[in-house]
Amino acid sequence: MKRTPTAEEREREAKKLRLLEELEDTWLPYLTPKDDEFDQQWQLKYPKLILREAGSVPEELHKEVQEAFFALHKHGCLFRDLVRIQGKDLLTPVSRILIGNPGCTYKYLNTRLFTVPWPVKGSNAKYNEAEIAAACQSFLKLNDYLQTETIQALEELAAKDKANIDAVPVCIGPDFPRLGMGSSFDGQDEMDIKNRAAYNVTLLNFMDPQKMPYLKEEPYFGMGKMAVSWHHDENLVERSAVAVYSYSCEGPEEESEDDPQLEGRDPDIWHVGFKISWDIETPGLAIPLHQGDCYFMLDDLNATHQHCVLAGLPPRFSSTHRVAEVEFEWLRQFWFQGNRYKKCTDWWCQPMTQLEELWKKMEAVTNAVLHEVRQEGVPVEQRNEILTAILASLTTRQNLRREWHARCQCRIARTLPVDQKPECRPYWEKDDPSMPLPFDLTDIISELRGLLLEAKP
Repeated sequence: MKRTPTAEEREREAKKLRLLEELEDTWLPYLTPKDDEFDQQWQLKYPKLILREAGSVPEELHKEVQEAFFALHKHGCLFRDLVRIQGKDLLTPVSRILIGNPGCTYKYLNTRLFTVPWPVKGSNAKYNEAEIAAACQSFLKLNDYLQTETIQALEELAAKDKANIDAVPVCIGPDFPRLGMGSSFDGQDEMDIKNRAAYNVTLLNFMDPQKMPYLKEEPYFGMGKMAVSWHHDENLVERSAVAVYSYSCEGPEEESEDDPQLEGRDPDIWHVGFKISWDIETPGLAIPLHQGDCYFMLDDLNATHQHCVLAGLPPRFSSTHRVAEVEFEWLRQFWFQGNRYKKCTDWWCQPMTQLEELWKKMEAVTNAVLHEVRQEGVPVEQRNEILTAILASLTTRQNLRREWHARCQCRIARTLPVDQKPECRPYWEKDDPSMPLPFDLTDIISELRGLLLEAKP
């Protein structure tokens, strides 16, 4: 069943089409570090984007994190996700795994990922391999480091705003002097800053461009091939920061700045692209990412700007740290990803069993309400009120069941390895005596609509 795009998706697609129409056959301008106005443009239009060069990160941390990337890759812990974009089911070109606080999730492109827990205090997570456990510990250590760096960057940004300073460095090397909180910050400011940097998950990414037969070309600036298209990071706490650690495995270390034939960004080097959302006046930025570089999107940058990842030649890992929101919609999302999480840990088995038991109770309560509304002698006004409420709920439930059943049966889903094949769960046959209601609610919805029509004068 093809899903109808939401109003937000339709608006976004309309904006994209209008922008492409305005461009016709021309490219928007963008800047790289080779351009004289690059630093000035960054300061003026992208001041909430901060780059920490690899040399400013402790060498021991680099070593641990890079070993952790390779360990997870070796054990097959990163997966291409089956996502839905504008009603179409697609496999992402990037392989991913979510690591973070026990019980946290992160949803993007209509697919929810579930954390492999990192070993925070009080966690009882068990891992299938010692190397997986060590990798999760390393990413927790990286998370602590990036949280400290983010708080520092937010303090500098706040100090700049309060002092009305125009120039705070956005690209910071290893010898840059650090600022303290200072007397201008009160307790509320400090707490707000810490909350916006309280990363509870990291989404790890891996892609080898040489193994991808087709990558989209960047459509607005002519920046070249994209590993990840233009987007805002979704479903995060409002105005929270995002921190990214980048590691390209091998290949050229420097841009070919002396090559007179090379215009724009070096296609051999990985870059992150930034632009102001739906703005055709301000030049975009393409920032090269070398081994161990980190960048930070502060305050509302993720809302006001879009970013993309521009592919280079070598394989690349990244660790993207976020403040994810606590949300609902877990059960079908979890089983939609098959048994992939068992590769790393069995942590989710107990919570999902408990959640399924609660869901069964909800089915029983729904059945009890239906039984009540069918009884003789229920006052008409009360019956209509109950019918209206439960009819809307059951219709939504039916539509979602159909959508998830269709997603689990889609062509791409059928090609996935056994441990990644989507499972339509909860699912049961029509005459299952253990279930109070059928999986297909069509007949019940028709009955309720009939009761509602009968009650109308």
